[in-house]
Amino acid sequence: MDDKTYDQHRQNFTKLLEDLGEKPSRDGLVKTPDRYLQSIQFLTSGYEEDIPTILNDALFDVEYQDMVIVRNIEFYSLCEHHVIPFYGQVHVGYIPGKRVVGLSKIPRLVDVFARRLQVQERMTNQIAACLQEYLEPEGVGVVIDAYHLCMMMRGVEKQKSYTTTSSMHGCFRNVDTRQEFLKLIHSPRRDF
Repeated sequence: MDDKTYDQHRQNFTKLLEDLGEKPSRDGLVKTPDRYLQSIQFLTSGYEEDIPTILNDALFDVEYQDMVIVRNIEFYSLCEHHVIPFYGQVHVGYIPGKRVVGLSKIPRLVDVFARRLQVQERMTNQIAACLQEYLEPEGVGVVIDAYHLCMMMRGVEKQKSYTTTSSMHGCFRNVDTRQEFLKLIHSPRRDF
């Protein structure tokens, strides 16, 4: 964002604080417009990420025909309807075709899609479709469990409700493969 645009957004946010009945010049709020703009830029930085660059040097030709799972990938995102956070865990599994991806790249891909204005359903599909496209695996499955502050802090105000979404591609649409994946991601964690 250029300086002129930044200054305009800063003025708009300062005006919003005034409209809420606040005094933007008071000690606790003097730097709030800048902190807000820096936060929102970070929380939506996924728009700026280039997926091929992230994956470029992390795709490896490996013969492996069984399931690879990375689970409990924590994420934070912003609901596009209210710009209020939702957060939770992503579980990703795939059965390689001809190549595997460096394990750290899967959480990086999750962050690419989480750091955008989102809905959980779209985010689930985007992660799965991206892995399907770039890895060309036999199949991929993504499950997301998330708490939505737009349901907890406002609206229905249900603090213990959470949402689960899934997206299955390729062989993960097969009942047996899907069941194996779901069983493994929900099995108790083992300490090493």
